[in-house]
Amino acid sequence: MNQEPARKRRAGGRAGNKERAGTTAIDQMPWRIPLNPDRPTEPIDMDGVMAIHRGAMRILSEIGIEFLNPDAVAILKRAGCRIEGTNVRMDEPFVMEMVGRAPPQFAIIPRNPDRAITVGGRHMVFINVSSPPNAWDLERGKRSGDFATFSEFMKLTQYFNCIHVSGGYPVEPVDIHASVRHLDCLLEQLTTTDKVVHAYSLGAERVEDVMEMARIAAGLSPSDFAARPRMYTNINSVSPLKHDHPMLDGAMRLARNGQPVIVTPFTLAGAMAPVTMAGAVALSLAEGLAAIALLQYIAPGCPVALGTFTSNVDMRSGAPAFGTPEYMRATQMTGQMARFYGLPLRSSGVCAANVPDGQAMWETSNSLWAAVQSGSNMVYHAAGWLEGGLIASPEKFVMDCEVLQMIQRYFEGTVTATTEEDIAIDAIREVGPGGHYFGARHTQDRYATAFHAPFVSDWRNYEAWEQDGAHWTPERAHRIYKAILAEFEPPPMDGAAREALERFVARRKAEGGAPTDF
Repeated sequence: MNQEPARKRRAGGRAGNKERAGTTAIDQMPWRIPLNPDRPTEPIDMDGVMAIHRGAMRILSEIGIEFLNPDAVAILKRAGCRIEGTNVRMDEPFVMEMVGRAPPQFAIIPRNPDRAITVGGRHMVFINVSSPPNAWDLERGKRSGDFATFSEFMKLTQYFNCIHVSGGYPVEPVDIHASVRHLDCLLEQLTTTDKVVHAYSLGAERVEDVMEMARIAAGLSPSDFAARPRMYTNINSVSPLKHDHPMLDGAMRLARNGQPVIVTPFTLAGAMAPVTMAGAVALSLAEGLAAIALLQYIAPGCPVALGTFTSNVDMRSGAPAFGTPEYMRATQMTGQMARFYGLPLRSSGVCAANVPDGQAMWETSNSLWAAVQSGSNMVYHAAGWLEGGLIASPEKFVMDCEVLQMIQRYFEGTVTATTEEDIAIDAIREVGPGGHYFGARHTQDRYATAFHAPFVSDWRNYEAWEQDGAHWTPERAHRIYKAILAEFEPPPMDGAAREALERFVARRKAEGGAPTDF
């Protein structure tokens, strides 16, 4: 699946993973699920792995996790866990037996089977920014999220081949009432993209609606939908040491229907977790494994993944920090632990910067390369994240996709190939001492595909850059974002499926959608 790409391909919109002629926005790599060829970075030795494991097990057995869902508590009581009110304590043998039921790898097949992803092993998929309440761009500045902006991000998500999953809402459309927001958003996701989609685990109605909509979009029977993963959810613990009612409810519903659940504790060292990285990772693991144990008890073998969102806070202000050295190490350490438990790993491409500037890119690059080093299989928020997750930016989305293409190029086997042709003795003999390789046949045969070709970076000298308008990187990204929107065409969709989706949405809106308290 990590086939070498043909360069100078243009793709996106209706063509999906096919070559397009006449595209004006960018040249990009073709669609593929990259394979990470590198050995993971492992900053702790086996004694350290066992120490963190024992710490997580002690948290689970001696302190316990608050499960704020009565059904989950009742299930875990039947499983033999020790219950005091909402506090659940579980011993190591039970946890390890349950975790051992989880598959090390699984596929998710969306409505377009050509967009299927594999989660686990050396596979690495990138996911758009998810859930910011605000948007920012060069023209309009910072503003509350709305459906029009949400739709723009859906087009960017579909267009870029290096984005493999249409995750949560890239920006929250607060101009649509929360009771029906999920209906409009999923209809837009399923028609504007043909990639894997996500359900927010925020109550029974939202999860059930999204499962039904994903089934309708793919033209599947209920039994066919339940037979294979078709979409997924991500749940977060309420650190420290809590799982809330609606997320557990949604996770259990999806697990019973064979749909994957990613469990991602959000542990900020110094605030919601111990100030030490080992303590923060141990706490995060305890929270994640507790939910995975529950899901494997009720649906043995259901696809799950362990997520990490362990970072630190600015101890001067209390603000979250991302892309820090501590964040990088915590991600690498959690990767070691995920491999110890035999679970796929999810991490994130995040930063604390407020605009798409230098800080934004070095923090995000630190986060993304930590994902590579940790052996992450899913990378959330890989494009578009700002202000610690409070802002989504189209310019940042484009800039991040440049980095994602660099990572994919870095993975390609041709970069490190050592065949006789790659060693190039004949070319070295042809050029000889003091010559140059521009005109050599070896170069002429390979120049078009030899190196990474950027679409945002400007490699010209200062004078050429200045003469062309002296556009800084966010300005160039803004132009690309606008060009993508101008040329975008949605992927094809069966007309009957679309009509069925629209009827379902209309019916559920008439029924009131999901209940709210406002």
